[in-house]
Amino acid sequence: MRKYYIASICRGGVLGGGIIAGDESITYKTGKVTVPAKLRNLEMKYGDILSYSEKWVLCFPVFSLSMSDGEKYSFMVFAQKSFRELLDEKIGSKREK
Repeated sequence: MRKYYIASICRGGVLGGGIIAGDESITYKTGKVTVPAKLRNLEMKYGDILSYSEKWVLCFPVFSLSMSDGEKYSFMVFAQKSFRELLDEKIGSKREK
């Protein structure tokens, strides 16, 4: 079952798009052609997510995902409770305090 989240990646600015959560991974998608190709369709397998953290920036909820390849991606996700529950279910208790 897929879940959809309105989200923006925070990298060189705030780039609008969405996150699609599937059974094996979450994928950030945006249609902005000025964004590097890697970020336009960024798939992150749950097994590759080492941990995540959550904080508020101004009045926006921001999730930072630390990946096994050393990358760290930050997203503003507007359904933060549902997204947090998804991460806890799929990757376990890997939340950074």
